[in-house]
Amino acid sequence: MAAQKNRKKKKDSSEKTGPEDQSRTISENRKARHRFEILEKIECGVMLVGSEVKSLRDGKISLDEAYVRLKGGEVWLVGADIAEFRQANIWNHAPRRARKLLVHQRQIRKLSEKAQEKGFTLVPLRIYFNSRGLVKVLVGVCRGKKLHDKRATKRDADMKRDIARAMKARGAR
Repeated sequence: MAAQKNRKKKKDSSEKTGPEDQSRTISENRKARHRFEILEKIECGVMLVGSEVKSLRDGKISLDEAYVRLKGGEVWLVGADIAEFRQANIWNHAPRRARKLLVHQRQIRKLSEKAQEKGFTLVPLRIYFNSRGLVKVLVGVCRGKKLHDKRATKRDADMKRDIARAMKARGAR
């Protein structure tokens, strides 16, 4: 009887709603959210070597200057800086090498169509471990913001923050 009470319930697969659930964020490209208007998001796998994965587990990555390129029908993550893993010695990786992203062919065609349009670019938004422990990259199809768009976004965020402070001061949530 007591053994039945201690059993854990299995989670229902219908509870998952997207890549944000059941994942651990390694790094987020915050500058991209400021510089670009994000139109669409696509989740991609990454081909990594062992020392890169160990370095990612330590959180040693920078996506600030990274971008995504389409070459020869393949998708590549360029400019992402994954620091060397100290204990790997001679089997270490090159920190800023191009890394192949794993995407379905139909998604590659869709991305290439978007990337060919004037003003669109592919930007890595977030890198994370999914629920199975695999490294994933969230790639966004983005359009660059103009200066007035950035100002409007900042003004809206300031207004929301001020409203939240006023509501909190009144005691209402």
